[in-house]
Amino acid sequence: MAQATEPSTHGAEGSGVGVVVVPTPLIGGDEADVAPLPAPNPSAQLQIDPNDAPDLSDADSAMGEDASTASTSIMSSIRHYKYENGRRYHAFREGEYLLPNDEKEQDRLDLHHHVFRLTLRGAITLAPFTPTPQRVLDLGTGTGIWAIDFADEHPTSTVVGNDLSPIQPTWVPPNCKFVVDDIENEWVYSPHEAFDYIHGRGLGGSVKDWPRLYRNIYNHMNPEGWLEIQEYEAWVRSDDDPELLNAPAIAQWNELIDEASIKFGKRINIAEGVEQGMKDAGFEDVRDDIYKVPIGTWPLDKRLKELGLYQLEQMCDCVEPFTLALLTRVLGWGYDETQVLMANVRRDFRNKRNHLYISFHFVYGRKPASIISE
Repeated sequence: MAQATEPSTHGAEGSGVGVVVVPTPLIGGDEADVAPLPAPNPSAQLQIDPNDAPDLSDADSAMGEDASTASTSIMSSIRHYKYENGRRYHAFREGEYLLPNDEKEQDRLDLHHHVFRLTLRGAITLAPFTPTPQRVLDLGTGTGIWAIDFADEHPTSTVVGNDLSPIQPTWVPPNCKFVVDDIENEWVYSPHEAFDYIHGRGLGGSVKDWPRLYRNIYNHMNPEGWLEIQEYEAWVRSDDDPELLNAPAIAQWNELIDEASIKFGKRINIAEGVEQGMKDAGFEDVRDDIYKVPIGTWPLDKRLKELGLYQLEQMCDCVEPFTLALLTRVLGWGYDETQVLMANVRRDFRNKRNHLYISFHFVYGRKPASIISE
C-alpha cells in the first residue's frame, strides 16, 4: 500500500518562486467512458417544465447545506492564511485573489467541477487534440480535481497543476503533480518543458493582464498544441424575464460584482472576450462552444433538470465567496448590509418562479505548426 510522502521544498518545475507538491500515486487510470457530447445551445429557448411549480417554502430558504472536507497542508511557510469575515484566504501573493480557499470553498469548487462535467455529459475537454498530449498544464487548478481526472483518463500524459493555494491532495495519480505559483508571474519553463495542452477554467477574477497570459501560454506551448479556456459568464440571465424584474437582488448583484471586480483590476465577467483574446494571441481554429446551464429544476428536459439541480446549489454556495471580499474590501460595504444582499440573492435563486441560467463558454484553439516561439 502506498504511503503519503513529505512535501518537497525544492523549487517548482519551471518556476523561480513556486513550491512543488510531491503527490503520492494512486494505482489505476483507465480511460473514462463518456456519453456523446451535447450540441452547444447559445440561442436555444430552454423549455420550462410546467410541473415544476413554485414552492414558497423554497423561495424563503436563503442558504443551502454546507459540507465539509479535509484539506491537506503542503508547506508551513504558505499556510499563514488571512482570515476575514469568517472565511479563509490565501497567503501566497496575499490579496491577488479575492475568493476564499477554505474547506467550504473547496467543496463548492468540486461541485462546480461536477456541473462542468454534467454540461458535457461526462467529458472534461472539448479540444480535439491528437495524439494524447504528453505534457499538460492546468492553470489555477484549485482543488486539483480537473488535473486528477485528466491524469486518470490519460495515464501517458504528465499533468502539472498550479495555484496560489496549496489545497490539493497528496494522493493522486502517478502522472500528476501540483505547484504553488502565480500564473501572472513571468513563466520560466525551459524549451524542453513546453506543453502540448494547456487548460484553464474559471479564471475570471484571477487575471489582470490577459494578453500577457496568452503570450506566456503561446510561448510555452509546442507547435500544434491546444489551449482550452472553460469560462462561465458572471452574469445571471432569464429568457422570460430579461430585466430580472422578479429577481431584483440578483439584478443588483450582477452589477455590483461586475463593478467591484473591474475596480479591483481583475474582472470576473470575461467569458465573452476569450475567443477574440486567443485569436489575437495567434491561436488558430479557435471555437467558442456555448451552453446554457440552468439554475434550478425548471427545465423540461430531464438532463438539464438534473444539471440545474446541482447548479442551483453551486450558485447558492458561490454567493458568499464571490461577494464578501469584493463588496467589503473594494466597494466599502459594511458586513451586515452585505449579508442582507447575499440572503436576498439566495432567495431569488431558490424562487421557482424564476427561470434563470448562466452561459458556459468552452473556448479552444491550436497553436500553428509554422510559428516559432519568440
